[in-house]
Amino acid sequence: MSDLDPLLRERLAAYRNDVVTRVTGPGPDQARQLLRRRRRMTAVAVAVAAVVLVVAPVVANAALNDDDRTPPVPAESVTPTPSSTWAPPTPSPSTGSPSPSTTPTAPDGRISRAQLLSARVDLPNWQPGEMEGGCATAKVRLRTNTTTVYVSELAEDPFRYGDLDGDGAVETVAIVSCRYGEASAKQLVAFDRDRDGRIVTLGRVVQTGDGFQDIRAVKITSTGSVEVRVADIVPCCGTPVHWRREQVRTYEWNGERFSQTDGPTKFGTDPRLTDLKLKMTYELVDVPGADTRRKLTTVFTVTNAGPLDAAQVAFHSIVIAGGERAGGDWSRCDPDPPPQADEPSCLLPGVPAGESRRYTFVQLVPAKPGPYATQPSFRVFHCDAQDRSWPDLKGDDTAVRLPIAL
Repeated sequence: MSDLDPLLRERLAAYRNDVVTRVTGPGPDQARQLLRRRRRMTAVAVAVAAVVLVVAPVVANAALNDDDRTPPVPAESVTPTPSSTWAPPTPSPSTGSPSPSTTPTAPDGRISRAQLLSARVDLPNWQPGEMEGGCATAKVRLRTNTTTVYVSELAEDPFRYGDLDGDGAVETVAIVSCRYGEASAKQLVAFDRDRDGRIVTLGRVVQTGDGFQDIRAVKITSTGSVEVRVADIVPCCGTPVHWRREQVRTYEWNGERFSQTDGPTKFGTDPRLTDLKLKMTYELVDVPGADTRRKLTTVFTVTNAGPLDAAQVAFHSIVIAGGERAGGDWSRCDPDPPPQADEPSCLLPGVPAGESRRYTFVQLVPAKPGPYATQPSFRVFHCDAQDRSWPDLKGDDTAVRLPIAL
């Protein structure tokens, strides 16, 4: 090579250096820079993955717990946004029957009279002390039209139907009675069916003895309330019907029992009554020339203590057995009084409230008492303009007794 021209040797050295540089690649410094750049990229990728792992459970847990808080921003960034042109496939319409509801349907509680009479039912307890004979309450087979005392009976009143407990199905309300003499105790009972179709007792709406003595009528409203017409007395045993008072009281099921929600809770003082007081003086003398007769003169003073004017007053049993009318106020009395116990034997003009009136009756009575002679008693009653008698507000001072036997 020493024979080569120096100029040619210089050009060959420059060409060799240029070729070596292109083939060999970067040197150590460039390699170290490339390595550092790759490590930073790896660290960033690991950090992003860690954020995804931490945020994803938080977002999922918030969704399960119905969290109303705004989800963190990273949760939005890691979930890919679906393309606006994509939509889930539309399911084909089902040709089969719809799936049954998981909510069970309430049993139908509409019960007929025949069905109730053929079943054995449990009844609520009767009033303590009222049913001394012991009307049965467990597994009772109800009867109808019985005159036997202390037997549970299904009253002739019509059944009523309505959704009492809000379950979407109707229940049945019926009046059950228990005879204990001429009168009967009554209960208004709600019946239903269980899941097996058996008749069961939902509960007692109300019963007599709770401030009233009779159940007259029943109505169920569209909201499931039970309106009950009750009466303070049962007209029987000589008690006239016009003495009866009635009220409408409303009851509702509260989930455990029926309780009153509307209407009056008691009858209170009857505004049709007043307070009469009776006093008497008498005189018994012999009748000249008559050995078998004596003259009895009775003077009754009636005071009206109010608050109501008494249009008329009536004296019962005022005629002495074997006696004969002989003067006084007999002219104002019915000459032939009817025999009914609730009708007055002598009806006279009445007494205004706060005033007094005197009534005199003269009779000829036997001179000697008979074997069945007794001390006669007299009682006064308030009567209205329709000749109907009424009980007294107090009643303990409306009667007097003659101190001698006749």
